[in-house]
Amino acid sequence: MTSPADNSPISRRIVRCPGCGGDSVYATDNPYRPFCSARCRGVDLGAWASESFRVPTEAPPEDEIYGDPRHSAN
Repeated sequence: MTSPADNSPISRRIVRCPGCGGDSVYATDNPYRPFCSARCRGVDLGAWASESFRVPTEAPPEDEIYGDPRHSAN
């Protein structure tokens, strides 16, 4: 494979699969990139669909001036 701009070979990068942690080819001929397989891609999609991936947040305390609606200015 060569790049049309400079006729140099296009490097095929090996990255860590976010699903299983194994090697994955990050190239246009890998339809599952950055995953190594359809299984890893499907497991990741299922985790997103079931809302398993969440950003941890801390709720404001109820007694804070901005957390309690009784203290808000109307």
